[in-house]
Amino acid sequence: MTVRAVYWDTSALLSALFNEEHSEEARRLAASPHLQLLSSLAWSEFHSALARALQEQRLPAVLIDATEAAVQGGPWRHVNAAPRAEWTRSLARRWPLRGADLWHLALAKTLQADLPELGLVTFDEALAEAAVGEGLSLP
Repeated sequence: MTVRAVYWDTSALLSALFNEEHSEEARRLAASPHLQLLSSLAWSEFHSALARALQEQRLPAVLIDATEAAVQGGPWRHVNAAPRAEWTRSLARRWPLRGADLWHLALAKTLQADLPELGLVTFDEALAEAAVGEGLSLP
């Protein structure tokens, strides 16, 4: 049996947790039986977004705490890994991505070496196009 895994970028994770345009799709993917992977970068960006929302009083502390608990108890597994330098360099030349998006793509390609059935969950158009072009289509 082939293992199916999905790697989440930060915006996709936030879409699964808060109501927005892509929430239905994100929640469907989060509920799938696939291995759900979340990088240390996505984890940091997620907490940064929640802290800003709290500091700017856009969300109350109780909702921030509930959101953090949902991620901790959710399907996501943390990956403490870094993209391989050669992937970062070659992908940067092929795809016009912002730094964090390039990092997510390069890490997904790095992980794909061990998980050939890996897909990348993102709702960023440029990153999604690059993911498809690199064989990281969504399951």
